[in-house]
Amino acid sequence: MDLYYILESPHCRSVIMVAKALEIELNRKLMNLKKKEHYSPEFLKINPQHTIPTLVDDGFVIWEARVILIYLAEKYDKNDKLYPKCPQKRAAINQKLFFDLNMYSLFADYYYPIVRDKKAPEPDRLAKFKTRLEFLDLFLKGQTYAANNTLSIADFSLLASISTFDAVGIGLGKYPHLLKWYNHCKRTLPGAEENKEGCELFKKYW
Repeated sequence: MDLYYILESPHCRSVIMVAKALEIELNRKLMNLKKKEHYSPEFLKINPQHTIPTLVDDGFVIWEARVILIYLAEKYDKNDKLYPKCPQKRAAINQKLFFDLNMYSLFADYYYPIVRDKKAPEPDRLAKFKTRLEFLDLFLKGQTYAANNTLSIADFSLLASISTFDAVGIGLGKYPHLLKWYNHCKRTLPGAEENKEGCELFKKYW
């Protein structure tokens, strides 16, 4: 199973962590985005949208990180622990996955123009992003894990995002329930150490 990735990307890191949790061996194919390898004719044949992570499983190609997480859990989680078959439990997990997608998009809207385009910070964008941290803190009150209070693919996706926010100096001290969850997950989730390494690379990349 091939994974086209960079470790700087939190989306790629979430896939790597879930694969490790499921004991899936990935044939990693590191991409050099600065050399525009994701625009090469070879890669565009695989993924015309030229995004990473991209997974190729015995000829089947899929991209979009959270969709990959669902695919891996549905196909390879024999005990249905990370993505149970119960529709209600899955809905709770999907809710947190989509919440994470929106939260990271708001982070990118605020942070990327500052570091990539050297633009001045926009307080309104930061405020919108921080409302998501406030909601997540509320969701995690009294919870060890993000959905159904059991470890799921949502925790891996959220850990990749939150650790990236932490790495670039987004303060988490105002969100005690979020911080408790974060400290627990970064100590216990499979692949958390490599995720930490990727966060350091993210800082250098930007």
